[in-house]
Amino acid sequence: MLPTWRLIDTGTRRAAENFALNRAILEARKRGMTPSTLRFLQFGPSALLGYHQSAEQELDLDYCRANGIEVQRRITGGGAIYMDESVLGWELYLGKSDLGTPDMAAISQRVCETAARGVSAFGVRASYRPRTDIEVDGRKIAGTGGAFDGAALLYQGTLLLDFDIERMLRCLRLPAEMLSPQAIEGARARVVNLGELLGVVPPLEKIKRRIADEFAETLGVSFEPGELSPLEARLFREALAEIDSPEWVEMVRKPRGGLPVVEAIHRFAGGTLRAAAAYDRAGGRIRQVCFSGDFFVNPPRAVADLEAALRDCAIEDVPAAVARFFQGRPIEMPGLAPADFAVAVTRAAQAA
Repeated sequence: MLPTWRLIDTGTRRAAENFALNRAILEARKRGMTPSTLRFLQFGPSALLGYHQSAEQELDLDYCRANGIEVQRRITGGGAIYMDESVLGWELYLGKSDLGTPDMAAISQRVCETAARGVSAFGVRASYRPRTDIEVDGRKIAGTGGAFDGAALLYQGTLLLDFDIERMLRCLRLPAEMLSPQAIEGARARVVNLGELLGVVPPLEKIKRRIADEFAETLGVSFEPGELSPLEARLFREALAEIDSPEWVEMVRKPRGGLPVVEAIHRFAGGTLRAAAAYDRAGGRIRQVCFSGDFFVNPPRAVADLEAALRDCAIEDVPAAVARFFQGRPIEMPGLAPADFAVAVTRAAQAA
């Protein structure tokens, strides 16, 4: 008989409730007092800070207020993101031994390949893209990430159904270069929605069923619909009391002026490279960078992937981070060397 895991669908909730549920279910799983679980979830319109971030520095708060977008702080690190009902989230709450390995790279590949098969069941060619993405013909359709907490593992994924990337970009405090019509169109070209591929978004229940079926087959388990246990319900109430408060959201407050947008132009053999960066002077870190200029890169998504790789990077680590990014990647850049990107970013920071 196959092991039975729990399936929970918490629907669309406010961000504070979703994060309180994260904390409650993970804590109960860590204690060994709840079964391994697959959870489906969605957010109301929300601008979500990483645990250590300041809303004043990371978000366009005027835009968020004007558009009814909730501002909330995650219980995990990372950068600011935007979520709403046009994204389907799924989460695995597992024991440390459920996947047979503690190697997060191997876990990510197995989970992403499984989720990709669920998406491909609708007639698209979804595939795993190292390290944590799922793509269709080179365009990102899903992102994932996981972390161990004691004896438990939380692995999360998001599937783009009908996502408006311009709305996401305008929630964030970004260099003006990244909000130009050309930059927005470039961002749209690097991601794709399931609805765009199919002409219509399939019924949510059908999508959830396909993903759950793939996880059940890959992991050798069966899923049984369930609810929160009494322990999880109590932990949820306790977590929500803390998270659903101005004190939680404003836990980290840094002046907006402490994160200037700085720019530099670097001329290389084949043209010019411009770096516009949101730079944390006090911490000496690049929060966000945008590259533009007179250059050719193939595949085009490599520039966006490099920008993502440099988010929250210490300025002294930029040359090494750029070198790691390009190592082993088949990227065409006539006249342009990886070091040129590092030079442009460093010069931008020096301008501060």
